[in-house]
Amino acid sequence: MAGREGLLGTGAGERGAVETDAVETAGGQGLSHVRLVAVNIDGVLLNDSFGPVIRRLVESRGGTYGPELEQALLSQSQMVAARAAAEVLGGSAEELLAAYFEERERYVAEHPVRVLPGAQELLERLRGLGVSTVCYGGLERKHFDRYLGHLAGLFDAPGYVCTNDFRPGIREIAEDVFGLRLDQVAFIDDVARVAEAARDLGVAFIGHPSDYEDGFQRPLMERAGARHVVRSLGEIDEELLRRVDAEAATGRSWAGRGV
Repeated sequence: MAGREGLLGTGAGERGAVETDAVETAGGQGLSHVRLVAVNIDGVLLNDSFGPVIRRLVESRGGTYGPELEQALLSQSQMVAARAAAEVLGGSAEELLAAYFEERERYVAEHPVRVLPGAQELLERLRGLGVSTVCYGGLERKHFDRYLGHLAGLFDAPGYVCTNDFRPGIREIAEDVFGLRLDQVAFIDDVARVAEAARDLGVAFIGHPSDYEDGFQRPLMERAGARHVVRSLGEIDEELLRRVDAEAATGRSWAGRGV
C-alpha cells in the first residue's frame, strides 16, 4: 500500500533527453540497445519498509500472511491494496489504509529507512554505460527527495516518477515519460507483480527481492520466469547489464520470446 505528485514529478537529474543511438562513454562503448534503466526505490535502492509492515498489519488483525496475499498487496495503488486487504481482514479500505501508515511510522522508527549497500555504485555504473536512469515508486516525490536527494544528480529528468495512480507503471515510464519503445527499457524491481507485467510486455527485467526473510517475492519471481534475480546490487555488474542489453536487442528478455 503505498500519493502521487504528477506523472513527471518535479526536479530532475543533470542529463537531458534520451538519445536514440548507441552511446560512446568515457570508459568505452555504452549499451547497444537499452536506453533507460528504471530502478524501484523501496526494496531496491532503499531497504524494504513495506513488506514487513503489511505482514505486521495482517497478523495483528488475525489474518494469515502468505504468498497469495503478499502478491495481492505489493506494487498496487494504495486504494486497490487497501480494498484487497479489507476483503481478507474486514473493515473499510480507508480505515485499513490509515492503519497501515500508522504501523509504517512505528516500523520506520524501529528500522530507519536507509540507502542499501551498492546503490550509489549501481547508479554510477549505469551512468558509465551511457544509459539514462530514473527512479520510481508508489510514494510521493518527497520520499525520494528525503532519502535519495543526495544522489539526484545520478538520475535523468524527471528523476523520480510516482506510480501510485498507474501501477506498475512500465508502459507509462517508457512511453509517456521517456518516449521510448518497450524493448528499449529495463526495470529493476523487488516485486514479482512487476516481473509479471514486464514479462507480458516483453520488457527486460532484473529482480532484486528484498532481504525481508519472511517475504515471498524471490520464489514468485522465479515462478514468473524472471531470467535474472540477484541477492545484492553488486551482482548487477557491467557483465549482467550487457547480457540484459543483448537479450533486449534480440527480444530474448523472457523465455519463449525473441529470434
